[in-house]
Amino acid sequence: MDEPGQTTTAVPPPDPMDERGLAGFADDLRANRTSIAATTEAYLARIEALNPRLGAYQHIDGDRTLAQARALDALLAAGTDLGPLMGVPVAIKDIVVVDGMPTTNGSNLDMSDVMGPEGTFVRALKHAGCVILGKTKTVEFAMGSTGINHVRGTPWNPWDASIHRIPGGSSSGSASALGAGLCAFAIGTDTGGSVRMPAAVCGLFGLKTTKGLWPTDGVYPLCPTLDSIGPLTRTAADAAFVFAALQDCPAPQPAPPRGIRLGRPQDHFLSGVDADVERCASQAVDALANAGVEIVDMEIPHSQELRELMLPLIASEAVAVISRERFVRAENIMDPSGWGRMKKGLETRADEYLRAAGQHEKLARIADAALADLDGWVTPTVPLSPLAVDQFETRDGIERLDPMMPMSTRIASYFRLCAINSPIQMLGAPLPAGLQIISRAFSEAHALSIGLMLEEMNGPPPRADVGGFL
Repeated sequence: MDEPGQTTTAVPPPDPMDERGLAGFADDLRANRTSIAATTEAYLARIEALNPRLGAYQHIDGDRTLAQARALDALLAAGTDLGPLMGVPVAIKDIVVVDGMPTTNGSNLDMSDVMGPEGTFVRALKHAGCVILGKTKTVEFAMGSTGINHVRGTPWNPWDASIHRIPGGSSSGSASALGAGLCAFAIGTDTGGSVRMPAAVCGLFGLKTTKGLWPTDGVYPLCPTLDSIGPLTRTAADAAFVFAALQDCPAPQPAPPRGIRLGRPQDHFLSGVDADVERCASQAVDALANAGVEIVDMEIPHSQELRELMLPLIASEAVAVISRERFVRAENIMDPSGWGRMKKGLETRADEYLRAAGQHEKLARIADAALADLDGWVTPTVPLSPLAVDQFETRDGIERLDPMMPMSTRIASYFRLCAINSPIQMLGAPLPAGLQIISRAFSEAHALSIGLMLEEMNGPPPRADVGGFL
């Protein structure tokens, strides 16, 4: 069914992954303590109960999903085990093509001519035996950091049922769904922070993979130069489990603190951070130092150029994908905020675009060299606690707050690096906050090992109380 909208007062079953995570589910499944169908039914019941208020999903098809789950149970009973992710129910961002499900890209503008068939990554999830629950909402064409979508609706942040707070963007529905326990893990995409920002403001773990690690065919190409795919998970342990399964490699283990060196930027990445985020980030970094991690104060090279270079690059490619003529005609169809951000692509000269693209290649090499003797850079992921949606509705709010959201995340994207968001709310904030670790290209396993170390030190992140959404 499409966007279920009937509110129900029935108390949903508990989240099947709450107690033991993905590895525990895999053990329970193979010990016949649970089944794929029962787990899928529990998630569908939770979606039916909670999604009408949360608005996390754009599309679900319960009958199709249950049929898939039962078929996988039969396959496992017959002796065919597809691997660690077999039977795990996953939600997929609605800019990713899934056969038999509509792809809206968070828009009313038809872009089916651009999308193509189901891609390599989704096929890999299916081959691994994942159960695809449905498609989660997104900022229109994935162009936005707050998660606000005036065209298809803005999901609620599951941490507050009384105030509509931003879920982060552009993988807004994926974060909202996972944070409310409406899937076991979720797939997002990240061009300038679109996995890490929603993970940070919804209290989740997020992995931004290096551009090119996982193929993006079948994914709407916001900015082909920068686009990447990444999972959102409850914990670092779940992220390591997903990564190892999809990469067919040993699961990363927690890094020993002694011997780890992290650079702490001293420039504008520490400006404008609100008190709760700053307090939690400072405590997290102090705890790392006390455990034996070497913290090195430094400045990220060429970081001040990012805004000047990144928006023209993204906006130019975004308009080119839509086509200039179709984009201009769509002004009254698209979300005005997103259209306004993309409009920069109409104004960017060819020489400006070529400079931005050329600098991307140059600065990726410089960043790699700057990280040669470090295990990563550490920053707050998002400088703001999850604010109310209406704070972004005024011109002042948009101009003042919107550019702050990706202040720290865009460096990993433009410098072609990988990064994680680790939840740190438990260190003293009433709402979610995140710590970002940025590591060298294709060093995802090492970044995850640092995330696992942080999780061992701080404990698993708290879960949102979603009772108010019933």
